[in-house]
Amino acid sequence: MRLAFRSVIAAVFFTVASVAVAGPFEDGQAAYQQHDYATALRLWRPLAEQGNANAENKLGNMYAHGLGVLQDYVEALKWYHKAADLGLPNAEANLGLMSARGHGVPQDYAEAVKWFNKAADQGFAGAQFDLGVAYENGQGVPQDYDEAVKWYSKAANQGNGAAQFGLGFMYSNGQGVPQLRNGSARRPTRATHMGSIISASCTATRKACRKTT
Repeated sequence: MRLAFRSVIAAVFFTVASVAVAGPFEDGQAAYQQHDYATALRLWRPLAEQGNANAENKLGNMYAHGLGVLQDYVEALKWYHKAADLGLPNAEANLGLMSARGHGVPQDYAEAVKWFNKAADQGFAGAQFDLGVAYENGQGVPQDYDEAVKWYSKAANQGNGAAQFGLGFMYSNGQGVPQLRNGSARRPTRATHMGSIISASCTATRKACRKTT
């Protein structure tokens, strides 16, 4: 009898705990995904003002893209810096993108690479892809196809589609790796045969493949 009672109590506890996981940030994320930016902003701003790094980064995104607010790169940078100061890799990568694109600051690829490295060292796939682009095109660093392949591979192994495309492109052109010819070369990932595919969502240097996250 006692065992059954304990089982019931445990079941109730875990049910309540699972419900309690959701909170203002998650509710804001749900609203954001439904394009209800006013609600997302209302839920995230107080969290950001309290020092929640994820909320700070999300506010940066909203200002960077003008979602529910007037587009304001300076305000976006402010929130990204707050989150990056707390070590959030998403925000570090976003600061890199802002520098690479000259949004709110003078375009500076070397500064962009500095931020990408910070985020990539934490295993953030988006920043690893960005480093691949930087090394492939010699932006902020000397052009180095071997390094480009290394970073594309790291991101591709985490399932980053843009990096898989980039890696396939490198194999297709024999840049930093043996060139694929009629399938004779070994394919280290499922994406290496994609280099000849033209993606409408990506530019020739794939800079358009990444958005702030």
